[in-house]
Amino acid sequence: MGIQISPSLLACDFAHLAEEAARVSNADWLHVDVMDNHFVPNLTLGLPIVEALGKASSTPMDCHLMIEDPDRWAPAYVEAGAGSVTFHVEAAAAPVRLARELRAKGARAGMGLKPATPIEPYEDLLPELDMLLVMTVEPGFGGQAFLDMCLPKIRRTRELIDKHGLDLWLQVDGGVSLETIERCAEAGADVFVAGSAVYKADDPNAMIEDLRASAAATL
Repeated sequence: MGIQISPSLLACDFAHLAEEAARVSNADWLHVDVMDNHFVPNLTLGLPIVEALGKASSTPMDCHLMIEDPDRWAPAYVEAGAGSVTFHVEAAAAPVRLARELRAKGARAGMGLKPATPIEPYEDLLPELDMLLVMTVEPGFGGQAFLDMCLPKIRRTRELIDKHGLDLWLQVDGGVSLETIERCAEAGADVFVAGSAVYKADDPNAMIEDLRASAAATL
């Protein structure tokens, strides 16, 4: 599979979403942060915007749901056009059932962990997933500093994935930049969400390539 870069639209100009998506045309995914002001203290965008964005861009959407009751809402994001949907295990009532439903609808099923949530209790769930997201900042706001304390958890997660021989992507989200991506890749991550680093760059597409090269150099 190799290294994948998923620019976070949270850092873009929301008034021009279609144009902002076009500025990262060589991205592997568009990372769409959905926040409900309940699970996290911020409110962003929801289903109608995701559906419209899917029609405006050919880049597949990676929807990260930072919302309460994902068991109810997550499947609708597949119907809205998302190719990958990540729910938070801290909010899901039945994560296995939800992951299976997302897969049955044709999307990749992802499960997210906050920085303080350990991976070990969920080892048996890993075969039900297509991606595991380790948050490297507290979810809710972009532009936060990378939390180095999450690196050991990334390593432990990669060890568990390898232990079970799974084709499971390991994503990191939060504070990813040219200064931090190599550490994440060395720890075992292979899918990288980058918001400010990409959208604040003079040339977002060039930054995506620089991030990809920096991560690939650790392989």
